[in-house]
Amino acid sequence: MMKELTLKVEGMSCQHCKKNIEHALQELGVKKAEVTLETHMVNITYDESKVSQQKLEETIAEQGYQVV
Repeated sequence: MMKELTLKVEGMSCQHCKKNIEHALQELGVKKAEVTLETHMVNITYDESKVSQQKLEETIAEQGYQVV
């Protein structure tokens, strides 16, 4: 089942940050990962039968950013 999730993420400041997070999430197989730098939000559409919210948050943290 597809699920939409919006996370507030601290530490993102540039296009490199945006691409880094989007790429890492896409490698997990998410359908859509969209970072909005101005609001520090990450919108994710994913199949919860394939990846958990916890794994998504861990992946963002592994890239050096903090999910709040």
